[in-house]
Amino acid sequence: MSGHEHQLTDEEAAAMFEPESWEERYSSEETIWSGNPNPQLVAEVSRLTPGTALDVGCGEGGDVIWLARKGWRVTGADFSANGLARAARHADEAGVADRTDWWQVDARTFAADGRSYDLVTTHFLHPPDGGMVEVAGRLAEAVAPGGHLLVVGHAPSEMFPHLTASHRRAMFVAEDLLPGLPDGFEALVAEQRPRSMVRDGVTVDVHDSTLLARRTA
Repeated sequence: MSGHEHQLTDEEAAAMFEPESWEERYSSEETIWSGNPNPQLVAEVSRLTPGTALDVGCGEGGDVIWLARKGWRVTGADFSANGLARAARHADEAGVADRTDWWQVDARTFAADGRSYDLVTTHFLHPPDGGMVEVAGRLAEAVAPGGHLLVVGHAPSEMFPHLTASHRRAMFVAEDLLPGLPDGFEALVAEQRPRSMVRDGVTVDVHDSTLLARRTA
């Protein structure tokens, strides 16, 4: 963190969890994310047979595009209409528009409603105050028998001193999510994986909480 980085108030932190904040961010011309697939997605999904996939919190579509290029038929879901518009444009530019669909939905109220996918994945989705346990359970309902759920997030860390207490409570370790999974799921991976990232021009070490579970029934 730079010496002049803004310390968020509780009100500002709460707003960052809401769609309006992300609609504003995605309304600018500036690209928010790198466009590269998340490393734990690549590590875990490269060994799976392509089928249908749902990426919740897809943002600008980097993971959707990677999955589509690997042969998956992908639905990208996000609560921001502007984010989905960006993602659709990027998918078109990448030549995978015919393998992608888009769904505007808030993960906190997500319901499968009869839809099922061979892979349901979400990366760095952090609803406040431990809400990811419930969200993981909701997403698991959309996994087809024999399919996989992959949830990746920030493990608790002191590397982000500007974060509020609410943001810190939104972080999780993979084992925290296990009670939220419905019956019929087998956890294949539940661990914190080290990763290096660049923040304010400095390389720092962080950990990705990584849960991969398979629906057995």
